[in-house]
Amino acid sequence: MPHKVLVFGEMLWDCLPEGDVPGGASMNVALHLHHLGFDSHLISAVGDDILGEKLLNHFRSFGAADDLIQINEYPTSRVIVDNKDIENVKYDILSPAAWDFVKNSDTLKDSVKSSDALVFGTLGVRHSKSLQTLLELLPHAKLRIFDANLRPPYYDFEVIEKLLGMTEVLKINEDELVAFEDYFDIKPNPESICQFMSHHFPVKTICITLGSKGAMVFHQGEMFQDAGFRVKVKDTIGAGDAFLSGFVKSYLEKKPMPETLEFACKLGAFVASQQGGSPNYKLSDLEKISR
Repeated sequence: MPHKVLVFGEMLWDCLPEGDVPGGASMNVALHLHHLGFDSHLISAVGDDILGEKLLNHFRSFGAADDLIQINEYPTSRVIVDNKDIENVKYDILSPAAWDFVKNSDTLKDSVKSSDALVFGTLGVRHSKSLQTLLELLPHAKLRIFDANLRPPYYDFEVIEKLLGMTEVLKINEDELVAFEDYFDIKPNPESICQFMSHHFPVKTICITLGSKGAMVFHQGEMFQDAGFRVKVKDTIGAGDAFLSGFVKSYLEKKPMPETLEFACKLGAFVASQQGGSPNYKLSDLEKISR
């Protein structure tokens, strides 16, 4: 029986200079987990419009479960992407969007209760309606995985603290590490933030992605690091989402932490070598990625 993982948050169109591409961190993670053989479900929403229909058709084309995606009266999400610097992509996330207004239901609660993990981030709860829904669902989750996914100005550290209070696994990137250090007034180094998080919140595992330099993980009081894989980068959109998906897979399969981190880094590097955040691939494709 495959692990069942729910992902709460955004699904959208990344509007790049070269054309529109389906995306959104939450949708990317759900699709990657599906590729990896998990029973993944996305909790999100699209508008009752042409863009929403196309986005749903894209999601369904992978064979992924769409039973928890809602359709409402708000527009399907669009994000204007500036990818001139492929190592520092900028996003203008248009508002409001359908996923700002995800409604809770007994179906959602039952799905969370029957799942092995619930993955969530800050962008998907920038609006009070979706935030309220997530806060109502989190107590029912067996394992809560928080992908910070900070997108200025769509986050609030008061909300982040509330979410951290219900988090076992946290994933942040280099820039988010600095934001956390500034807010909590912690020494600027990964070990300090990890010690602080594990002491003040129920967070036991912290992933810190380092872009082309790989990633590190703090787990049960020990720090692990992987230098990553060198690839020819097409774009970095979705690379962090792929990393998280690979980490979740190996984490739930209870693989040793060095192996878990290596697989996550390899999947992140592979996606960075492809176009878009959720390319279609097979696990065997990852064999092309080497040190």
